[in-house]
Amino acid sequence: MKLDTSYRSTLANIAWPAFPAPMAANKLALLFQLEQSQWQKPEEIAAAQFDQLKELVSFAATTVPHYRRQLYDRFPTDGLTPQTWQEIPVLTRKALHGAATDLRSERIPKEHGRTFPLRTSGSTGMVVEVIGTDLTNLFWQVFCLRDHLWHRRDLTEKLCVVRHQRDPALKEATGALAAGWGPATDDVALTGPSVNYDIMLDVAHLAERLAVDRPGYLLSHPSVIIGLARHCLDHRILLPELKEVRTMGESPDDSLRDLCREAWNAPVVDMYSCQEAGYLALQCPEHPHYHVQAENVLLEVVDHHGRACAPGEVGRVLITSLNNFATPLIRYEIGDYAEVGGPCSCGRGLPVLKRIMGRYRNLLTLPDGKRRWPRLGYESQLQEVAPIELMQMIQTSIEELQVRLVMERALDDSEMRDLTAFIQGKLGYPFRLRFEYVDTIRNAANGKVEQFISLVEPAP
Repeated sequence: MKLDTSYRSTLANIAWPAFPAPMAANKLALLFQLEQSQWQKPEEIAAAQFDQLKELVSFAATTVPHYRRQLYDRFPTDGLTPQTWQEIPVLTRKALHGAATDLRSERIPKEHGRTFPLRTSGSTGMVVEVIGTDLTNLFWQVFCLRDHLWHRRDLTEKLCVVRHQRDPALKEATGALAAGWGPATDDVALTGPSVNYDIMLDVAHLAERLAVDRPGYLLSHPSVIIGLARHCLDHRILLPELKEVRTMGESPDDSLRDLCREAWNAPVVDMYSCQEAGYLALQCPEHPHYHVQAENVLLEVVDHHGRACAPGEVGRVLITSLNNFATPLIRYEIGDYAEVGGPCSCGRGLPVLKRIMGRYRNLLTLPDGKRRWPRLGYESQLQEVAPIELMQMIQTSIEELQVRLVMERALDDSEMRDLTAFIQGKLGYPFRLRFEYVDTIRNAANGKVEQFISLVEPAP
């Protein structure tokens, strides 16, 4: 286990080996265990998960009103198996939204520390809230450290972050400079500085700031990275110190990695997380697919019949947080689709996701009733049509799409025809297209961009 930095010591006159602070020592102890567990066989990891699930289900069935009604008599923990587990009802996002207090434990373990609310941004129109604890926060930080370890990041470099900033003081155009990378690392290691920018700042301004900041690492949403990379290419802005681009919050496009290589000669590393349960999956250090963080969550991918998907199949994501005993989430349907992957050649026994597809509402409905992913991407052909900064499509009816464009000028007639043909060809049907020019398509609640949204209800 190695971080490319020096460990922080809190004992006077002892610099090496470092003597960590108590919480940092807990993190390092958990990291030591994670370094061992990732190499276990899949069946050994599954068995350890079920030992923890028995603790969780037993606790929830006796202290959480919602689960007391559902689980107490029907699912004895001593007989919990993968087969009986799948009989436990799915917890929908709507149910969590409507019965949040009913899902909270009446006896949160004191050893799990303080409690605090964790709220989603409501980008899909439904805010959900769970209660987190010091323990869930500790696990969040540990899996953040695992991400750094896996990808052998040099923590002494400068980190630049572009994300939604809730604090008005962090929305300044000059950014907010900090001495370290954040709470996950600052008590464990000696790090370089970080600078945070608000995601709503102009791309040209952000690119100019990057040229000044000269970061070693850049973290943001894929849609922001695409805009920055294109701008840097167009204006010959070089970032020679940039070692890696980290993405979060949106499903990265297939061509994003090539674009970042072309613009900055930097690889892209993605992560999959949620506000309700923290880190769900991290990109493999050797491949573009993801490893489920099985020590943090049990993540299931199921088809429309509720059966587990096989490698290569796409299904709904269900998660069970293994360490939240304040608001236990058991078989919680987070609202995403993912594709299951096969065993990884890196040797890790952690489950594999080949792709995280995105939200249910990001599915296209064809006139024959079939639904599929609209694989438009950010292909180079789109830029050949016109200098489009961002594009979002909203399916308003079975035959019609609204196309929202962020760009400096309107399309001319030739560009309009070419873009119409491009979209219709990619979608596989001659939908009617209504074009609209807008200043931004970022969600005000979290700064994310959804490239495709369907307002069409699927056929029953």
